[in-house]
Amino acid sequence: MMTAELFDADAGVQALVPGALLLRGFALAHEDVVVAALSLVVADAPLRHMTTPGGFRMSVAMTNCGVLGWVSDTSGYRYDSRDPDSGQPWPAMPAAFTELATSAAARAGFDGFVPDACLVNRYDPGARLTLHQDRNERDFDAPIVSLSLGLPALFLFGGTRRAERPLRLPLRHGDVVVWGGPARLRYHGVAAVRAGHHPRIGAHRINLTFRKAG
Repeated sequence: MMTAELFDADAGVQALVPGALLLRGFALAHEDVVVAALSLVVADAPLRHMTTPGGFRMSVAMTNCGVLGWVSDTSGYRYDSRDPDSGQPWPAMPAAFTELATSAAARAGFDGFVPDACLVNRYDPGARLTLHQDRNERDFDAPIVSLSLGLPALFLFGGTRRAERPLRLPLRHGDVVVWGGPARLRYHGVAAVRAGHHPRIGAHRINLTFRKAG
């Protein structure tokens, strides 16, 4: 088992592989405004357990904000401009979300990143995400920016083949992972989240994943 260790404790920055960076606690300074904006998004487009193309219920509850939202059902994976549950456009991307994603991407060397989609994932204890690639976006030049809130999680960051053994990265509240360029299509996932309680988020892990989908 490989567990990556923070190599620059003062800066809170860890280079994973070329094109991928872990920013420890990057979002903590913006915690209040991000959590407040998240509450508004979830109130407008509630979290739900989507269905995989194979007909299985996903263990992670999801919703979206931005111009496009990621959707999974028996017809496949895709981005859609409307919430299939309500038929309405997804909530607009909060300015706090865009600013955080843009600044994190720039810190990782990806200047000019402006996301048009934010996937909101809620992990209850026991929920996990198997190794996968993010391939539904039209342009792979833009990075993925992933923010962790609430309960800690073990992020699995693999190679360009599913069989490659992944790095095992403990993520805490406020951590941000950015990957793009040569790392953009690496497999990644989340191990089953352990039970616990976070003073701000409660008994859940929330993950905000920012993408340029359209």
